[in-house]
Amino acid sequence: MKVVIIGGGPAGMMAAISAIREKNEVVLLEKNASLGRKLLITGKGRCNITSSLEMNEFINHTPGNGRFLYSAFEQFTNQDMIQILKENGLKVKQERGNRIFPVTDKAQSVLDCFEKELEKNHVLVRTNAEVTKIDTKMDESGLKVRGVSLKKRRKN
Repeated sequence: MKVVIIGGGPAGMMAAISAIREKNEVVLLEKNASLGRKLLITGKGRCNITSSLEMNEFINHTPGNGRFLYSAFEQFTNQDMIQILKENGLKVKQERGNRIFPVTDKAQSVLDCFEKELEKNHVLVRTNAEVTKIDTKMDESGLKVRGVSLKKRRKN
């Protein structure tokens, strides 16, 4: 199946990685010149990646009703996230409150791992690609995406 992910933040990059691992053809579109811009400022530039808590405990510590997270965390856990980073050469450490950070204390290290994983899995990444329209069509099985339109960039 062809999959288009709109947005190259952490969620978009992880969605692309998940989709490509399911043997889909994936395109990741990001309107900015580079991926993960907001990732670089998380945790004051250190990037609090995840928690080391067991899933049930993690969900119990989620403000409000965290039970809605069960199905998502059955598919992809905090340990899966740590494994992806380790596979791409990033060591992590645990700090107080079960928080996981890169040993480098640099969010850029986490972004580098995501980008390495995207490249390794042949995800087509297009930056400076602002989506202006999603072309859809309704058929007997539901709403289908037929394509996307991108904002035209002026040549300098």
